[in-house]
Amino acid sequence: MSDAPAIPPEAQGEGNAPAYSVSELAFALKRTLEQTYGFVRLRGEISKVTRHASGHIYLDLKDDKASISGIIWKGSVRGLMAQPEQGLEVIVTGKITTFPARSSYQIVIETLEPAGVGALLAQLERLKAKLSDEGLFDASRKRPLPAMPRVIGVVTSPTGAVIRDILHRIRDRWPVHLLVWPVVVQGEAAASQVAAAVQGFNALAPGGPVPRPDLIIVARGGGSTEDLWPFNDEALARVVAAGTIPLISAVGHETDTTLIDFVSDRRAPTPTAAAEMATPVLAELRAAVFDYARRMTRCAEAGLEHRRTRLSAASRGLPRPDALLGPAEQRFDRASARLGAALERNVAAHERDLARVAGRLTPQMLNRPERARRERLSELGRRMRAGIDRGMAREREQLGRIDQLLRSLNPDRPLELGFARVHRADGTLVRRAAGLKPGESVALHFHDAVRDARIEGERAATPPRIKPPTPGQGDLF
Repeated sequence: MSDAPAIPPEAQGEGNAPAYSVSELAFALKRTLEQTYGFVRLRGEISKVTRHASGHIYLDLKDDKASISGIIWKGSVRGLMAQPEQGLEVIVTGKITTFPARSSYQIVIETLEPAGVGALLAQLERLKAKLSDEGLFDASRKRPLPAMPRVIGVVTSPTGAVIRDILHRIRDRWPVHLLVWPVVVQGEAAASQVAAAVQGFNALAPGGPVPRPDLIIVARGGGSTEDLWPFNDEALARVVAAGTIPLISAVGHETDTTLIDFVSDRRAPTPTAAAEMATPVLAELRAAVFDYARRMTRCAEAGLEHRRTRLSAASRGLPRPDALLGPAEQRFDRASARLGAALERNVAAHERDLARVAGRLTPQMLNRPERARRERLSELGRRMRAGIDRGMAREREQLGRIDQLLRSLNPDRPLELGFARVHRADGTLVRRAAGLKPGESVALHFHDAVRDARIEGERAATPPRIKPPTPGQGDLF
């Protein structure tokens, strides 16, 4: 019912009808439409989609005969089953209201869903093409799965059969630490919760109190296209693509395909298959290790046997050791037998030579060379000491001349006579008074210390003052 002011019967004459103001009529119509059409379900095609900086979305819904404006407030955008796109046929619910400033009516949309599976798939194909053009599906960006993970993170519902299948399969295959991030896997909140879980696992720091997973599994059982639709969310796909931990997508059955399958590093047809992809079989690894050990032992034994055979064959071609060493041993025995007699003959010959030489020597012959050597050494000693003394005298004289020259060139010697050196603040020597400016700081270097000074100004040169003679002093003239 309208809240417009009632018109009294007596005032309903043609000349006495009350006059509404424009605002009264506009708001009366607004209240009437909102009360009459407080809940409306419309089906139509979207056109002219405008996303405002405030977060609101403005659009038009049309069919072949009419069109109506619509608005989606920022708070309702995140809960939509599908994002509005031009040309998409949708079913919306909301209420009819007016915009009094322009005297136009519109629908405030609260829910929006594609009109049928065909529209959903068409929207999905457009989104897939967009992400593919950005390179999010490229094989070059797919990360390899770890061969033997120590920690696996699972994003799924904590109450469904999926988590039980994954736990049972992993327990039978490989001992691993499993972290479960519980989420809802159906409905409006599913996409945001799964995205938050993937971001949370990637945000864990290595070595922290909660171990960082080596691998992530996003799992959900089968369902209809509408049930699996949260895994076609664009924001979720971008979160998965931006992650740094390898991720396996196990959503639905083998024939089901969602957008997350294309951006993940590996797609599994079922959650059980994802558990098999993520883990090796411990029993198979043990069997492989034992098989490698047996093969290594057999190879080592075969190698040793082969070398033993080659060594035996080579040894048969070599002569016997006694045949090689026999002649040398005989020569050694003969030489050793002759060695004693040869040494005795050699000693006897040296004794005869020594006796022959000793017989020619007399005491006088022994003493003369000794005295000559002593006299010669004494003469050489005297000459050496004389030469050393002369050399030292020359060096001492030369050193005295150098010392006199050094003292004459020493810049500090005039300071002992009462002079001072003038240096600028940077340490450079002042050679002329013209190079100094009034107010400039200088340093005066005296014989015993350094004093700071400041140039006050120029002063006319005056002859040095001569001290008058002391009274009582005689005159030379």
